[in-house]
Order: sequence, then C-alpha cells, then structure tokens
Amino acid sequence: MEEGLNGLSMLSQIHREFGGGEVDLRTYSPLTLAYIGDAVFEIIIRTLIVEKGQRAANTLHKHTTKIVCAQTQSKMIDAVYESLTEEEQDIYRRGKNTKIHSSAKNASLSDYRKATGFEALCGYLFLKDDTVRITHI
Repeated sequence: MEEGLNGLSMLSQIHREFGGGEVDLRTYSPLTLAYIGDAVFEIIIRTLIVEKGQRAANTLHKHTTKIVCAQTQSKMIDAVYESLTEEEQDIYRRGKNTKIHSSAKNASLSDYRKATGFEALCGYLFLKDDTVRITHI
C-alpha cells in the first residue's frame, strides 16, 4: 500500500471519507476493472506530463492522448507481459478476452483488446491498493 502525506493511500482515503472497503475483486467484471483502470492510468500520465512544466491545457491534452491510447497501451503490455505475475497475467487475459461492447476509435481491434486488458490490470491493482505495482509496470 502506497501512503500519502497523512499516512493513507488514495484508496484508503476514499474508503474513509465515503465508505466502502473490502470487496472480492474476483467478482468484478473485466470491463469494470478496465473502467477504473483507464482513469487510474490517465491520472498517472497526466501527472507526469504536468510535472514537466507549465503548458497550455490544449498542449497538455495532446501530449496525454499520445500516451493514453490503445496503440501505446498495447505496446506497453507487450513490453512488460513476461514480467507480470501469473495472477496479473490472468487479469490481463480476462480483460483482453472479454466481449467488448464498443468499437475501437483509431485503433485496430487487436490493440483495443490489449489496451482493455492493460486497463483491467491497472484497475485491479488500484482496487487492490497496489499503486506501486502499477507505476512499476
């Protein structure tokens, strides 16, 4: 668990302030994991880009969308897949192989499926309160 300034992780702070807590992550659908994982990955990338210096919001957005896209996420998971634990590979595969109810914009179906698996993995790790592992991947 990664701790913030007050000794609590972001997830712990959310639970403390708004309720919630222990849930069996195995009950979450891969698309639910991908939904939260997409936001988690984007906030990480936005943070990195903002910390590079002051820029216009449009410029920040352009830099972010170059990274937070199916093609880049597909390349990222290809690069790290072998270093994932068996559990992480299973979560990724579940996300990748789930029936997707939307079409890919500006991406091949293969890249879109890999990106969904990557996002599911990010969501799973976030809800497991393991943001250190997300940033490592």
